[in-house]
Amino acid sequence: MPHTRKTVLVTGAAGSLAKRVIARLHGKYQVVAVDFRRKVETDADIQSYKVATHKRGFEDVFRKHKIDAVLHLGRIFAHEDDRMRRYNANVLGSRRLFELCRKYKVGQVLVHSTYFVYGASAYNPALLDEDAPLKASELTQDLVDSVELENLAQIYLWKAPELHITILRPCNVLGPGVRNTMSLLLSRPLVPVLLGFSPLMQFLHVDDMADAIVLAFEQNKPGIYNVAPEDYVTYQVAVEQCGCRKLPVPSIPPLLPKMISGLLNWNAFFPPYLINYFKYPVIIDGRLFRDTFGFKPKRNLNDIFSYYRKHKLLNASAPALR
Repeated sequence: MPHTRKTVLVTGAAGSLAKRVIARLHGKYQVVAVDFRRKVETDADIQSYKVATHKRGFEDVFRKHKIDAVLHLGRIFAHEDDRMRRYNANVLGSRRLFELCRKYKVGQVLVHSTYFVYGASAYNPALLDEDAPLKASELTQDLVDSVELENLAQIYLWKAPELHITILRPCNVLGPGVRNTMSLLLSRPLVPVLLGFSPLMQFLHVDDMADAIVLAFEQNKPGIYNVAPEDYVTYQVAVEQCGCRKLPVPSIPPLLPKMISGLLNWNAFFPPYLINYFKYPVIIDGRLFRDTFGFKPKRNLNDIFSYYRKHKLLNASAPALR
């Protein structure tokens, strides 16, 4: 009897991280790519669909393919849409995904979450492990969908053990093509910094995060895991290392930086609801993931920051080359 390859459904396939994951899976597994933004151009033997997880047509993907595993990497970031649409896509869409996985007997689900769910507070411990409470929604309504997606995944982790759910909470993921808040911020030549604050931060290269996802998928050890390197650096040092100039923003009274961010329409790269993350450290303990899966990042901080330095140098020299 010939050996049949597993079929792996990857959501958010248009994203930089998902593209790297798909490239690592291609050839070894049968990949099905799904994204709500556009139909992703893929290799000839990779089926690609443009459909949102909370829309009716999403079930057709499960009907057409015998899905063995789902890597749920796609969600709408807060700077990409309003709160209600994010909730529909990120929370209701994820619930529908889990229910379809149960209906069509999918044997494994991996969920890409974020360290933002812990919330930024002056009272956070030095290292946050996986048992720390998720306080983000208490501090800002704009992260409710991130926390509820996590809570939903945890409910299915316990009530549907047949799904073998793995939840990954990475620190800041940076690198070529990444369009999250921190990457958009550090891509800019002039970056806001809060006067009197420079919290410690952790950074992971997008290639290392792709490796971590594939590792977690292939070893299939259900649970909740922080994904972060052992080293960290202050925010203002990261800004300098990325070749950015600092724009000092007053931090007193506390509402002032949020007002400035809102008035200057900085929502995409310095959103008001994330101000506390630029004031207080949110350092996650990645030991459980490293020990469980034997994970070790291959790229150091200089590898990460040098991309942003070189990007600025290329942009600065481009007019002279014309």
